[in-house]
Amino acid sequence: MRAYGFSEGGGPEQETFLDVPVPDPGPGELLVRVRAAGVNPGDWRLREGTYGVAGPAVLGREVAGTVTAVGPGVTGFSVGDEVFGGCPGMVGGWAEQALVTASFAAHRPAGLTPEAAAVLPVAAGTARDALEDLGLRAGATLLVNGAGGGVGIPVVQLARARGIAVVGVASPAKHELVAGWGATPVAYGDGVLDRVRAAAPAGVDAVFDMVGGAALRTVAELVEDRSMLLSIADKPLVAELGGRTVERDRSTAVLDELARLVVSGDLDPCVRQVRPLDEAGAALAEVERGHVVGKIVLVP
Repeated sequence: MRAYGFSEGGGPEQETFLDVPVPDPGPGELLVRVRAAGVNPGDWRLREGTYGVAGPAVLGREVAGTVTAVGPGVTGFSVGDEVFGGCPGMVGGWAEQALVTASFAAHRPAGLTPEAAAVLPVAAGTARDALEDLGLRAGATLLVNGAGGGVGIPVVQLARARGIAVVGVASPAKHELVAGWGATPVAYGDGVLDRVRAAAPAGVDAVFDMVGGAALRTVAELVEDRSMLLSIADKPLVAELGGRTVERDRSTAVLDELARLVVSGDLDPCVRQVRPLDEAGAALAEVERGHVVGKIVLVP
């Protein structure tokens, strides 16, 4: 079958269409005919070698589709079910058919499109888990560093739904988007601490970072209790600063929760581009450049 991935670790020049066999679902796995697949920064990081996956490999970490086979030991799913979920080993979704981890899969309810469902497991799931890790109560203030990105957009929405005030650091082009969900946007760059303090005179109770590097080091100064500093962008630096990364809950229950929020109108997955699998390379290039507004979905 036709799939998109990379021949070996490295830059975009290693990306290519692959002819791969249809996989057989192993214990705890589903095989689905892919109807939509999400695009994430983790995809290009995987291609670069960050996660230790050698090529050739198929890209894609999250999909929505129709179950075509059920692996040994799987209960609760049958051939023909419409589902969404995460791919085992973080790879394999940009294809005509893909494996999905049954324990990190859910039935797609009426009212949730395949395109919206396909972007929930990675970005929205990470956002939800970050808020659970931080345990902030209504009335607290959260700084989101990278509020206009794939994880930043759902975390702003989910935090505001919990009654948490949000200051969102984002590029000026994304300020209107961030403000539209009830956050106070501020710009990156020199003077960012002054802008954050002006937006939150009483201080911030936690920082959630999606940027890393010098930007993370700067905003870390805003929290004295470094257990309230989270980053998914720079694990070595956040550990050095006394913070931590997000503990993921890759479960059916989390996906069911996110699906309910979308159907009820409390969470917008913010799918802004739906592109054919033929354009996978161009879609990933956009995400890698870091200027995409909202999520991109690929449709085989």
